[in-house]
Amino acid sequence: MILARRTLLLGAAASLTGCDRLARNERFREALFSAENFHRWAQRSLMARDALAHEFRPDQISPIFRANGTANPNTPEYKALWRNGFADWRLRVDGRVSRELSLSLSQLHALPHREQITRHDCVEGWSAIGKWRGVPLRTILDGAGLRSDARYLVFHCADTMGNGSAYYESIDLIDAVHPQTILAFALNDRPLTVANGAPLRLRVERQLGYKQAKYLTRIEAVSTLAGIGRGKGGYWEDHAGYDWYAGI
Repeated sequence: MILARRTLLLGAAASLTGCDRLARNERFREALFSAENFHRWAQRSLMARDALAHEFRPDQISPIFRANGTANPNTPEYKALWRNGFADWRLRVDGRVSRELSLSLSQLHALPHREQITRHDCVEGWSAIGKWRGVPLRTILDGAGLRSDARYLVFHCADTMGNGSAYYESIDLIDAVHPQTILAFALNDRPLTVANGAPLRLRVERQLGYKQAKYLTRIEAVSTLAGIGRGKGGYWEDHAGYDWYAGI
């Protein structure tokens, strides 16, 4: 499905003014027509930056919303937070910001929130529709005050992977300020379960499931991804060669 969409975008992009001339440039072709770079360029060239992912009706919500990735961090630290109802959990916001933040779950609940019924598309081939409630990420960024050199947001998580490193993902500022990019604390009108990322997870609705980081503990604003993991911007990007930009 992703390849088919990319093929359609390629055909449409060829009709854009100037593409024929640029396509003759060898370096431009190498950069643009790598699968990931072209996918990002084409989606953002052919769609408005704030174009919304499709939202569904309540009667279309899936009866079961499968857990993607880790179903339970199962670390001593996470277990302690869970037993206390996440009262001691905090979300740190730091890095290239003017004001570092440390937010409790109750503080997040008190902020203006957004509800959206969207489809989660997993790279493994399954999908599910769920109703999410959470704080627009842009609200948090406005509170922290991004510095002028901030280019990306890195999401640090509580789940450790097979090699012992914690899960991490990243997005750029275009996706960060998108209206449907939220820090979700509820699914289908109930607090997030452990399997679905309690107490807080990212929803960036125009990208595939592995970008929807769960068990959030920290958001770090950075100017480059070079110093994050192996430099490709996310755990699966670094360890399995997944595309950093996973737009759908």
